[in-house]
Amino acid sequence: MTQVLPAPPLTAAVVSAPRRFLPVLPVIALVAMLALPVSGDGGGTVADAVSGLVVLCCAVRLVRGRRRPLSRTAAVVLGLPVVGIALATAGAASPGAGAAGLVRYLQVFVLVPAAVMLLVRDRRDARLIAWSLVGLALWQGAIGVHQYATGTGASYMGEEIRAVGTFGPTDIMGMAAVVSFGLVCALGLALGSGPARQRTAAVVCALALLLPLALSFSRGAWIATAVTCGVQLALAGMRRAVKVFAAVTAAAVVLVGGLGVGTAMLQERISSITQVADAPDQSVTDRYTMWAAAVDMWRDQPLTGVGLKGFPDHRDGHASLALSSGSDTDGAGAGFHRQPLLSPHNMYLLVLSEQGLLGLLALAGSWLALLVCGLRGLFHARRSGAGLDCALVACGLLIWQLVDFAYADIGGPSTVLTAVVLGLAAWWALSPEGAGER
Repeated sequence: MTQVLPAPPLTAAVVSAPRRFLPVLPVIALVAMLALPVSGDGGGTVADAVSGLVVLCCAVRLVRGRRRPLSRTAAVVLGLPVVGIALATAGAASPGAGAAGLVRYLQVFVLVPAAVMLLVRDRRDARLIAWSLVGLALWQGAIGVHQYATGTGASYMGEEIRAVGTFGPTDIMGMAAVVSFGLVCALGLALGSGPARQRTAAVVCALALLLPLALSFSRGAWIATAVTCGVQLALAGMRRAVKVFAAVTAAAVVLVGGLGVGTAMLQERISSITQVADAPDQSVTDRYTMWAAAVDMWRDQPLTGVGLKGFPDHRDGHASLALSSGSDTDGAGAGFHRQPLLSPHNMYLLVLSEQGLLGLLALAGSWLALLVCGLRGLFHARRSGAGLDCALVACGLLIWQLVDFAYADIGGPSTVLTAVVLGLAAWWALSPEGAGER
């Protein structure tokens, strides 16, 4: 009689592999939701709903594990923005507007970042989030390149060639931000001390994302990405910086010089960055006009501002006649739409006008604390040789966001990624698991 041997038991690694990343899967799901098309009605999105699920999963995990939620330092740093937000909510023109602004600010700057920080347990979780951002960027970038090649993108200078991905013409900064995040993550992973195969794949991804970033025609994203990548290269070491700079230069020569990818329009868009006084286009004029209006609002209410969601109501009373009635959006599957200018497109000035000096000091102080603690951990990682890739990714994403806030503010479906970025930066800067018990 033939004896039937039992099947060999599954190894612990195979069984535990899916469960290993279970706590961080809600964050990955949040990133994945931004790969879906979004509606242009300006309401909540699926990603916003999933961000609430991230907070809920974090709360359940804390209750089940009976863990202390945050250290004293982390609680102070992440809770500091609540002071300005609460005061601005009390000063809002209407309870409804104040409540909407309160929920949005708490979601983006407090609750979701704290949840991401607590759900990310170690560097493997952080790398998984970084690669998910790279994957999202490649997906959105591929759609953007297809839009440019087929003339199905958003309208730009009379042609429907602007790459916007699935975000549509009403959120033209969405794809640019996503691609920039992916590029920063890929560069950080490439400059780290991980396996050679991983670093090679990251280099390939970073070079591939240069094209959709260029075709987004987003000057703010270009500036933020150039500054961030330069800082990442400098922090990683000059020898690597020279190699990467040579590779990027070669790719740019091939794409623009050899293949002629958008040469004339790209050159004109790049040159417009410096045309801030001689002959600025209408978008630049509108932006500076709204910046001046935001500063004027702050002068009227220097400590607490005009209240959350108060900028649109006070805009016309403080803006000059140079401000246009709105910006035109068209293409990418949507019809012509006149989009009103409801924010100054500068996060610092938006907070200053609506929350006053107290709100700006609280919010910017929180970001500055994250940056200082994160850079301290990065220098420790350079000396110890462990976790440099995570340090470059976390600090790079935070630097990109802080630079981009000089040209943009929160709004649109891609805003939830700002919360993920702040959470990842908080994990590295404030969690003992971040830079390795420093």
